[in-house]
Amino acid sequence: MAFSKLGLSDPILKAVTELGYQTPTSIQSKTIPVVLSGRNVIAAAQTGTGKTASFVLPILEKLSQAQTQRKKRVRALILAPTRELVVQVERNVALYSKHLPLTSLAMYGGVDAKAQKQALIEGVDILVATPGRLLDMYTQRAVHFDELEVLVLDEADRMLDMGFIEDINKILEKLPEARQSLLFSATLNNQVRALAKTAIVKPVEISVISDNDAKPKIKQWLVAVDKDKKSALLSQLIQEHNWQHALIFIETKQGAAKLVSQLEKRGIVAEAFHSGRSQAIREQLLADFKTGKVGLLVATGVAARGIDIDDLPLVVNYDLPFPASDYIHRIGRTGRAGATGEAVSFLSKDDFKNLCAIESKLGHIIDRVEVEGFAPKKPMPVSILNYVPKAKKQNDAKAIKEAKASDSRDPYANSKVPSTTTKKPRTPKPKIGQLTLNKGKSAERGKESAVRSSKPKPSTDNKVNPWNN
Repeated sequence: MAFSKLGLSDPILKAVTELGYQTPTSIQSKTIPVVLSGRNVIAAAQTGTGKTASFVLPILEKLSQAQTQRKKRVRALILAPTRELVVQVERNVALYSKHLPLTSLAMYGGVDAKAQKQALIEGVDILVATPGRLLDMYTQRAVHFDELEVLVLDEADRMLDMGFIEDINKILEKLPEARQSLLFSATLNNQVRALAKTAIVKPVEISVISDNDAKPKIKQWLVAVDKDKKSALLSQLIQEHNWQHALIFIETKQGAAKLVSQLEKRGIVAEAFHSGRSQAIREQLLADFKTGKVGLLVATGVAARGIDIDDLPLVVNYDLPFPASDYIHRIGRTGRAGATGEAVSFLSKDDFKNLCAIESKLGHIIDRVEVEGFAPKKPMPVSILNYVPKAKKQNDAKAIKEAKASDSRDPYANSKVPSTTTKKPRTPKPKIGQLTLNKGKSAERGKESAVRSSKPKPSTDNKVNPWNN
């Protein structure tokens, strides 16, 4: 199917063609017609499947015939969990709408609000915002929602994981009921479904999570290593495999800064990306990383969603994340748009539970590779998918032993020999007409038995036997 078959106008099709899009992805072909029809939607799609275009393109089509009528108003609101994702989505909006007279704005915290307030004064057609900054602007009367036509909750599961549920509910209370609502999430867990019940009325549910065509092509492998040797292992792999461009995930911002310092001592240049750095620095780092000016980026989970690089060849999980869905989002930074990618993970003893959860969610075992000189002091347990309980092992061994012993005693034990035993014939139940007769015979037999039992039995003791006379 071509984009031209989805009901999009020529200005949008022209922008899509200029971006090199040829055919819509599965989530796009399923979602765009439904959104254009005006229906509410709940959609589940993994990262890298093109879901941003699946809601931005039909919104542009819907809004293309008019513009905001009053100051400080917005016609479409897209909520996203992180600053990076807000910037990325708004950039896509601008690219898709380049041939339309529509305006858009990215609004997030960590920067001076004056420029954002100024941009809102004339009104904005499409506002992409983080929940916290949006509420702050609403409290200051910098934005109003009485002209709102469409609401999008993007990466809903991530927003809930980050604790935005209260902010989202406050925002929902302020929005007009007569609106189109769209929710997009990588997973449709119980929390997401609970949010959907309060935010979306009679939605159409669309899912491409199980679509094999949407799965990225990522080679995954891991190395078991003691925690204190991780940085040395990373340095060796970078030099040995000549890794020039890689996103390295670590759990804490302190750990990110420390790892960058350790790599620097070994002559390897890397940059740290985490929430402790200013928004301006983070934006510059992302720009430099996308262009290749920064080759190695050590990032916390804040970069798991929001970094969109088509040709990123490698993701390294320096620490394995929890929950398991975070692992999928992390490695989803590579292997995008049909390209192949590689994901390498370090497995230390304290990360083993995380690995069990990850492999259970993936449904397969991640290949383990041993690097000479970095084997852990204690062997790492086998995968939970290969684990056999000790009791079951003992029972299986016992059953095998007994079977072998039985075969050695009786060579015909396993052969089928006709049985020579005869079954005892069953006594037929009396028919109804015979019940009276049988009852009479039973009574007579009972009297005879009573007479016999009343007679004393002869004794063998002659001294005291009165019957001898």
